[in-house]
Amino acid sequence: MKTTTGLDSRYRPKWHYSARRNWLNDPNGLVYYKGLYHLFYQYNPHGDYWGNMSWGHATSTDLLSWEEQPVAIACDDQEAIFSGSVVADVNNTSGFGTAHSPPLVAIYTSAYSSDSLLAGLQAQSLAYSTDDGATWTKHNGNPVLNRGSADFRDPKVFWFEGDAGSYWVMAAVEATRREVVLYKSADLLTWEYLSTFGPANATDGIWECPDLFELPVDGDLSDTRWVMVVNLSPGGIAGGSGGQYFIGTFDGVTFRSETTVTEGLQVDGSRMADYGWLDWGRDYYAAVSFGNVPDGRRLMMGWMNNWQYAAETPTDGWRSAMSLVREVRLVAKEGRPQLIQEAIDPFDDGTEALVLGGQPLAPGLTLLPDTCFGEVLRIDVEFEPGTAGRAGIALRADPLQEAGSEDFSKIAEGTVIAYDPAAGELILDRTGSGDVGFHEAFPSVERVAVPLEDGRLRLRIFLDRCSVEVFAQDGLATITDQIFPTGSNTAVALLAEGEGAALVSLAVVR
Repeated sequence: MKTTTGLDSRYRPKWHYSARRNWLNDPNGLVYYKGLYHLFYQYNPHGDYWGNMSWGHATSTDLLSWEEQPVAIACDDQEAIFSGSVVADVNNTSGFGTAHSPPLVAIYTSAYSSDSLLAGLQAQSLAYSTDDGATWTKHNGNPVLNRGSADFRDPKVFWFEGDAGSYWVMAAVEATRREVVLYKSADLLTWEYLSTFGPANATDGIWECPDLFELPVDGDLSDTRWVMVVNLSPGGIAGGSGGQYFIGTFDGVTFRSETTVTEGLQVDGSRMADYGWLDWGRDYYAAVSFGNVPDGRRLMMGWMNNWQYAAETPTDGWRSAMSLVREVRLVAKEGRPQLIQEAIDPFDDGTEALVLGGQPLAPGLTLLPDTCFGEVLRIDVEFEPGTAGRAGIALRADPLQEAGSEDFSKIAEGTVIAYDPAAGELILDRTGSGDVGFHEAFPSVERVAVPLEDGRLRLRIFLDRCSVEVFAQDGLATITDQIFPTGSNTAVALLAEGEGAALVSLAVVR
């Protein structure tokens, strides 16, 4: 991944995509085509703040190393280019290409400026590429779908085949009404209304960036469910931005949720923990999936930031990064399908710095050897929390100790990931992670209820220079948070409050 000399590099991630310079947010148009994964995204070509919304572009062969490309679709004095999707129109239904050279087609939201005849409205428009995504031409008949709304946006389009027929389906939002609206089309140009889903479950913030896709349960193609993703801000489970999902059925016309807990606009947040959340951290938003993936996997990526403080994160010349790409699957647990996530692993060919077997976990901090220290690591750890108050691990830690003492019982700085057996919760505490003072909403403690399995907790942790992504119990729950360490501290330490906890296994990979 390229960086630019003179721009801040202290927090520049190694394995998470960030633009060379300037602002980025929501991933758009995620698609695989002719050997390349394409990542388009909301981008400001002119500064490291939100504005001048255009589509940035990056490509990858492995979902890990990304090459930034020129701006794909630029804003102008008539419209900003808001979020959307890209499809491989392999049958040339749109007529923008040919049978032998089909086009890529971008379906995006035109946010019309005060200088436009459609001033203040948001409607869906098209752009197309006949050179495999290198250059893009706006359709001269835009917009192709206009509801006369100021908050109709974020179209996710896919090809549907079922008893109702074969056609393109668009899932978009009426953001302030907390609704996902579904349309169909034979050619991407003319759209027919199908149905509306929502409001349901989390509705405290506006709904954005929907997705809708089918997954087998436990890999059984004869037993499938549809997953509807709805991002919202504010109103996420950890505060500010977040992403929820529903599991149900889709017949080509109507999505019917099997996991709706509450319907309508909610007056309080008392059921928040009962909803389906893509991530229980502060920094996983606008997550959508790739289209046209050849092996049928469902791969997702999110914006690793939060609208509460996104404009003030302490980077210089560039702002924001994307999450690692995650494969999502459905597994049957406790008699019902549940979503699990597994990150594409940048450390597949890494070097194991330390492997430890079972041993009691000493109270306080146990500093690992310095061969395990680092800014960029993968840590696989399994605990038996037992009767300890909390048991876990500290990252980018700066341990305190008395002169001449081996007691590392306190941390001057660090991010703590620990399990609380009494509450049955996994906790990520970034209140002491470094620079947390740039915004009052940034210092935070994230929590998610995670059941132990045979008394044990498995964690896979990805640490990058400005982020932590935690996958618990093989991806049954995830927590994603940014961190901004202030010093050069790179220590990793095990921790326990009191006795009774045990370390089952630990592998640190660099």
